[in-house]
This record gives sequence, structure tokens and C-alpha cells, in this order.
Amino acid sequence: MGTQNHNFIHPTAIVHPDAKLGVGTKVGPYSIVGPETVTGQNCDIQEHVVIRGRVTLGDECRVFPFAVLGGEPQHLGYKNEPTEVVIGDRVVIRESATVHRGTPVGIGVTRIGNDSLIMAYTHVGHDCQVGNRVIIVNAVQLAGHVIVEDFVTIGGQSAVVQYCRIGKYCYIAGASTIRKDMPPFLSGKGNEFQIQGINRVGMERAGVSSERLSTIKKIFKVFYLQNSNVSQAIEKLSSEFPDDEDVKYFLTFVKSSKVGIHR
Repeated sequence: MGTQNHNFIHPTAIVHPDAKLGVGTKVGPYSIVGPETVTGQNCDIQEHVVIRGRVTLGDECRVFPFAVLGGEPQHLGYKNEPTEVVIGDRVVIRESATVHRGTPVGIGVTRIGNDSLIMAYTHVGHDCQVGNRVIIVNAVQLAGHVIVEDFVTIGGQSAVVQYCRIGKYCYIAGASTIRKDMPPFLSGKGNEFQIQGINRVGMERAGVSSERLSTIKKIFKVFYLQNSNVSQAIEKLSSEFPDDEDVKYFLTFVKSSKVGIHR
């Protein structure tokens, strides 16, 4: 660790001597890397990137031009407290994306999990928790305190309102607005967002078995195709599938919602 042992820093880059860069990490022309930056091995920080504040990158991350990592949160109550950004392994952050630090009124850290792709012009707001193998397409805007679980895809120019959650394996079509929690396994679209079905293609690509998909289809049928309210749907699924892990996860997600769910 430490910048002095590296031969991959372009002479026009400004890298603070206290920054800790993993073996094989590159820093391109005109990039700025602050003193509290820590990277894993073989990261590729391209030209005109800014990394400021307390930021940790895992191994083999790629950060494209004009991205800003660790910017101060856009929160009126923030008073320069030592909050942070933590990014996992093999994460790709494309051009002009921004990832802001957490806040003391939140959990103090903004996270992005392993193998995620954050496309150009995306904003990941303060205290967001983005899972593993997430794809966030161009110009998506995540407000503060948003949770995006594993294997989610969010289409371009979509927006997610603060404190909302998106469950595992969801697919959100482009130009959508998420104003409530979106339960796992589902797909939908629209500014006035509507659930359309399960994300079958995404789950198949992720290796979800046909047996699990069959149960997940039944979850969707009970919750979205039958004339049941939420309490009735919960009771029916609990009685029909008392030991199924996907059902338990879905129902736990729904029961823990604080902002309501999209139906």
C-alpha cells in the first residue's frame, strides 16, 4: 500500500501522499485522489476522476472519466462529519457518475456491493445501500437512504425516492419512478409505477431454478392477480408455503415496509 511504490500514476494526476493505493492500481491524467482514499489491487482510475473524503474501493474496480466518488452529501444537516463511501470488488462506475458519502442522520456510509455496474450520469445519494451484481443504467437518480438489493436492474432515467427499497431480482424499466418499496422478484414500469409480473428473464440469468420460479409465480398470483388485500395475501401465502425460503423472504420484506409497497 502507499503511493510511493507505484509506477502507474500519471504525472498530471494529484494523489495525496496519505492515499493508500493497492498493488497494480492506475491513476490517469488530471485525476485527484484525496488523503483518505484506500483502494484494493489493480484498480483503474481513469482521467479526470475525483475521489474525495473517506472512500474505500475493492479490487479491480474501474472508474471512468469525470466520476466523483465521496462528495459531500446533499443534506442540509451535514456538518463535515467523517462519513464514508465503501465500494466492493470489480465495480464499474462510468462517466460522470456521482456517489456521495453517508450522513450522521443515516447510517454514515454509502455502499455499493461487488460486481455492480453504475452507468454514466447516475447519482447514488447519501446513505444508499446498493447490493451485489446490480445494474444501474444511465442517468438513474437514487435519493438518500435508498436500498437496492442484489441482482436488481434499474432502467435509464429512472428515479427512486428516498427511503424506498427495491428487493432482490427486481427489474425496473426505463423512465420509471419508484415512490414505495418494490417487493423482490418483480418487474414493472412507469412514472405512475405499475407492477407487471415477475422478472423471469433476470432470475433465469442469475441461475434461479425452475422450481423456485414456479413458487415465485404463485407469490405474484396471490399478491397481484387475486382480489386480496395485503393482510389476506400474507395469510394465504403463509398457510400454503410455511417453509419456503422465497416466500418467507418476500413476506418479511412486505411486513417490514415503512413506506408501503407498489401493488
